[in-house]
Amino acid sequence: MIQNSRNRTLALGGLFQAVSLVQTIAYTGKVEAAAFEASLHSLFQIDAKDVEAVFGTGGGVLTGLQQLQRQIQGGKESRDIEIAKYVVSLLYLQRKLTADREMLARLREGIERAAQQAAHFGTQHANVLASLADTYLNTVSTLKPRIMVNGEHVHLSNQINANRIRTLLLAGIRSIVLWRQCGGKRWQLILGQKSIGREAAELIADLRPAESLE
Repeated sequence: MIQNSRNRTLALGGLFQAVSLVQTIAYTGKVEAAAFEASLHSLFQIDAKDVEAVFGTGGGVLTGLQQLQRQIQGGKESRDIEIAKYVVSLLYLQRKLTADREMLARLREGIERAAQQAAHFGTQHANVLASLADTYLNTVSTLKPRIMVNGEHVHLSNQINANRIRTLLLAGIRSIVLWRQCGGKRWQLILGQKSIGREAAELIADLRPAESLE
């Protein structure tokens, strides 16, 4: 992947989209279909030609870019501490995952199995989501500290929602890997927030017209 700020910001959009969808499902039991599809799509893209292709199109992470912009450029009332915690936790777990080759191999095998199911049933089929959720439980979820998702019990106890949430946490890990491939470093999230915010705003402005024509 080309290492530039645009690609890194798109990848961060994927990360923030995944955790934002996790939060929405946990509290409402609902999910934005197009954004969820783009996050799912990213899990199955091994040899994508560019960052946009990982999510289907750049517009696939519009929801995430908007959340990223609010988190970085918004005032205190716009910043979501819960989403920030999910992001920090996934960044930490991705680093631990990268250091465990055996677990990485199991993760790849699980995603490949799910990809075969998706080719037959479709990406959002219950069997595909259950397979991806099991892969998360057998890999990332075994690392400490585990991510504890807050929300309404009625939604968190629903198996379909639980599978969606675990799948999205995997998608968040995928976006972090992509971000690192594009030159992403943790210090950029602290010292480079103004630059990230500007890039996110430009991407949102570029992508909105294309989305409105669909």
